[in-house]
Parts: sequence; structure tokens; C-alpha cells
Amino acid sequence: MSRPHKPVFKKEHRDEISNHSTNPVFSDVVDAVLSRRHFLQMGMIAGAGAAFPFLIRPENAHAAVAKPSPVAQAVALGFTSIPVSAADTVTVPRGYIARPLYRWGDAVGIRDNLPEFKFDASNTTDEQAVQAGMHHDGMAWFSLPQGADNPTHGLLALNHEYIDNGMLFKDGTASWDLDKARKGQNAMGVSVIEVKKSTDGWHVVRPSAFARRITANTPMELSGPARHQPLMKTAADPQGERVSGTMQNCANGYTPWGTYLTCEENWSDIFVKKAPRNALEKRYGISESDKSYRWSEVDPRFNVDKTPNEPNRFGWVVEIDPYNPTSTPRKHTALGRFKHEGAAVTLAADNRVVVYMGDDQKFEYIYKFISDKKYLPDDRQANMQLLESGTLYVARFNEDGSGDWLPLIYAENGLDESKGFESQGDLLIKTRLAADAAGATKMDRPEWIAVDPHKPGSIYCTLTNNTDRGKEGRAPADAANPRAHNQFGHIMHWREAQADPAAEHFTWDILVLAGRTDSDDPGVKGSMQGAAFGSPDGLSFDNRGVLWIQTDVSSSTINKKAYEGMGNNQMLATIPGSNEYRRFLTGPCGCEITGIAFTPDNRTLFINIQHPGESADSITDPDNPRAVSNWPDARPDGRPRSSTVVITKSDGGIIGS
Repeated sequence: MSRPHKPVFKKEHRDEISNHSTNPVFSDVVDAVLSRRHFLQMGMIAGAGAAFPFLIRPENAHAAVAKPSPVAQAVALGFTSIPVSAADTVTVPRGYIARPLYRWGDAVGIRDNLPEFKFDASNTTDEQAVQAGMHHDGMAWFSLPQGADNPTHGLLALNHEYIDNGMLFKDGTASWDLDKARKGQNAMGVSVIEVKKSTDGWHVVRPSAFARRITANTPMELSGPARHQPLMKTAADPQGERVSGTMQNCANGYTPWGTYLTCEENWSDIFVKKAPRNALEKRYGISESDKSYRWSEVDPRFNVDKTPNEPNRFGWVVEIDPYNPTSTPRKHTALGRFKHEGAAVTLAADNRVVVYMGDDQKFEYIYKFISDKKYLPDDRQANMQLLESGTLYVARFNEDGSGDWLPLIYAENGLDESKGFESQGDLLIKTRLAADAAGATKMDRPEWIAVDPHKPGSIYCTLTNNTDRGKEGRAPADAANPRAHNQFGHIMHWREAQADPAAEHFTWDILVLAGRTDSDDPGVKGSMQGAAFGSPDGLSFDNRGVLWIQTDVSSSTINKKAYEGMGNNQMLATIPGSNEYRRFLTGPCGCEITGIAFTPDNRTLFINIQHPGESADSITDPDNPRAVSNWPDARPDGRPRSSTVVITKSDGGIIGS
């Protein structure tokens, strides 16, 4: 039986283009680099330098370790690469064990009376508020007790990016009301769970004094220059100080003082404005309709015609103290407003805090924030203020292989009233417009950023894909985004001047072009040796300096079209500079692989399986939720469930060794 309002649950504005500026594009830069031949050849596989002359092996000049690693630095990968897979399961190499730990609908452990997940999707709105949310994403580990490096007992903080109404409700959206919207709001946000290793393996501690769910309605404080700005004020918050909730939480970060950073990405998907949109709303992708979430139909907070400033209160990095379940999360406006994919934190040479961030949409930018004050290892309370003030920069990639961090400071370099900025707080609400005016380089969907723990100032960023690059009227290919119709994506690398993350200049190269190893077509050929992959997304170093890569091939493309024969989404590992890539994990049907968290001893790895069962047209029929996948429960009356998976070696050894 067909149902009205069959939910299109994953309409993503990141697949649209809202940057129509004339700023340089990375492909133009690459073309100039190739013509001037400023780059060395890789020379690590026969013909690689000739085929990809802009690829450079990362140098060893910055090999000094900023902080001793708890485990020895890796010099080689120690596992056998597994084959591609289209099976509806999680596959890992021989000698490893992977099992689901925390599924959508599992009790978070806030109290003794645990609501159990109901496989017919009949859990109530209140029950969902104390259960795992949907579509697990970024994640971080925090040892217990606080300040220890305990590898067997800790907290996991993890994001729940978005929802699928066809999975969340028995009838999908055939009926619709505010209670349904509230249940959806409770299925987004963040979980904080306590986990512990015992003789029979890892388990979630329930009840736990630390357990917490943070949702789209949890009270939050605004910090930084945009606090009290006119564009942040609403009837519910006339001072512009407090926001209800966080949502569309994608990738993440964590701080040296033990807090979690969750990043608001595709928040604009949920807001609707019927009246003509102004320039700011267009630049951030506010649309005229929403058939995916439908919150705006019953909750005026998401109807921009009724609450015009509410969208300005989203698009921020949110800091959460996982050790204090009664603390109020803070949205740090000094870090800028855009579609935050992640927040990779490191320390400058003088102990100022540096945060690297990507804006995950086609032709958007890479940013970094440098705090005004310095990190104090023995003063956690003082460190809690470090993200409240500092300078935000946006990256420009130059054709000679150099790069500049362009400061986004009100009244400097033309960023003033003549460009539509009234103050620093106003500028940060309009971060994308400020980056346009500064002349930043348009990138191919910058996503996760990772800082090499063994080489200060050596930074990597996944650029997932951009099939609009090179189309008529669109930005052409350039040095940093070297392929038109970029179906497979690539991974950028840059080295900060003097190996100092606070530097205002850098040099850059491309670590790898993703793609196929069985093709000679330069538009699809991958530059890697070993396991082929495409659409890199999740990215993180372990404590040994191994770089782990996770893929997010869209459900419409998995194992078909240009990706035919490449199987389900996967997780790979490499040691930068080796150009060898080994496939460590493949996921179930329809899923994305995301979230990376290691215990301090590198003997346990937590990853997330997001949206198993997503169909090729991103539409879930509530009458047939198992059409694509039935992982992880494989029940005849069940439904696929996003899950945190815990991975260990059978012999208790180090992951990847």
C-alpha cells in the first residue's frame, strides 16, 4: 500500500551550491602548478610521478614529536588488507573481532528504569530522549578517572547526525504532528555513555552517573563575539544568550583539557522560508521547502518566516564537558558559523590553541582558529575559556605550492560596512560571506581534518568529492582540486611554516587522489598503491601515527556506476609517505563508515556504522525497512540500526600492528 508523504530523509544541501563568488578554485591553482612544474614527483610507484606530478611525499623535516606518544610510532602496517565486500555485515581482518556496542534505541544509562528499543518503531518521544539517537557519526574517548590514560574504562561522546522518518516511525510521515517532530529532535544530538572492559569484553555501564543525551532542545549558552548580536536575538531569547539545542551533529573534536567538540553541519536542511530569502539565507542554503524533516510545519522555531533569526543560532562548534552531566554546553561563535564538518585541535608552539575546520559543501572553504590565550596544563577551569576569543582564518592555496591563512577580522582588509559587516560578531554570523570577501580558495567539500601526532604542523584534510567542478558556469579544476567532475575525491596535506600551527603561511601538496587502481583514465585513476577507495570522509591518526580513512560513497553510487565492483563503504589505513593503503574494514549494505576513537593503548578501536539500509534513492519505505539491510540484529521483525562497533585483536594486541 502506498503512503502519502513517503519520506525523502536525506536531502542534503551540501550537494547543492551556494557559493557563487569569483574566488579562486583549487583546480586553477593545480593547473598553474602543473604548467610551472614546481612540484617534485612522488616516485614511490612506477609512473606515479609522471601521472600525478603534483603529488608530493610528505617531508620528514617536521618529525619532532610535540608530545610523547603512549605507544611506539608505527613504521609499517601489520595486517593483511581485506577484499572489497557487498555483504550485509562488518568485516575485519583475520585475528580481529568486531561487535556492536551501542545501537540506535539502546538505553544511554541515565537511570535504572531502562526503556528497551522496540523493533516496530513504537518507542515514545520521551523514551527516545534517553535512548541512543539515530545515525551515529563523530566520536571521542575520555578516560576515567578524569585526567588518567586508562585504556579499559572511560566515556564515549558521539554524535547523532540526522534522522530517517521512515525508520523512526511505524507509519513514516503518513500522519504528522508536533509530538513526532519532538521525537525526531530527540533522536539527534549527542550521547555520552560510560564504557568498561571486563573479562567478557566491552559493555556499556548502566546506570551511569556520566550518562547523558543532548538533543535539539537541550539549553545551551552562546559565547564569543556573536553573543548579544542583533541577528542572534529571538522572542524566546531577547538577549541573544541562550539557544535551545544542537542538531545535524556530524564530525567532532576533543580538547587537551578533556572536553568534547560537536559540530553542526547540515542544519540548514531543517529550516524553511516561504518568503523571498535574503543574501545571508541564500548563502547558507535556507530553502523554500522541506519534505525530509517537516519540523517547520509544526514547530515555529524552524519556520524562518516566523522566527527569522533562529537559523543564525546554528552552524557553530559546541563544547561539552563529558565529565559533568549537569554542565551547560556552549556554542563558541569565535570559531565561525558554517557547515562544520569537524574541529581538529592542536597546540601552537607557544601553547595557544589551534582548531582546524572544514565547511562541508561544494566549493566551500578550510578554516582555522587560533585562541588569544594559552593552554595551561594544570588549570582546566581557565582552559574552559580558551575557545571564547581568538582569530578565525580561512585558507588560500597558491599556485606555487604555498598557502596563506587569511584573517577574518572586522575592519581589516576591507571586511567592514562596505561589505555588509557591522562588527566582529556580525562578521562571524556571516562567516561564509567574509571568507568570500577575503579571497579564500574554493574546495571540493572539505570534511575531516587530522593533525599528525608525530610531526607538528603537518595537517591532512579529506575532500570527499565534487561532481559539479568543471561544469559549465562552475569553477574549473585547479591545483588543490585537480580533477573536473571529481567523483572520487582526494586528501590534502599542508605543512605550517616553522612547523607551528599558529603560522600564517604554509606549503601544500596532495597526499592521494582517490579512485580506481584498475583504470588508466586520469579522471578516475587513483594514485594509491594497494587498496582502492573513493569519497574519503572520516580521517584520524591513531597514537602510533597511522592515518585511518573512512569512506562515504553515497547510497545512489555504492558499488555501481563509477564505483562498480568497489563494494560497500570501507575503512583503510596508511602511513603517510608510504603511499600504501590497506583495507581494514568493510561495512554492511547502505551504510557510511564514520567515527574513530582509540583507547590510549591503541588496543581498542571504536567506529560508527551510520545509516545501514539506506536505499539508492535515499527513501525509506516504513512498510519495508529491511529492503536494503537488516544489520545488526537480523530479526525478521526488525530494522537496521546505526551502531557504535568495538574492535579488538583476538590476542589483545595493538590495532593495526
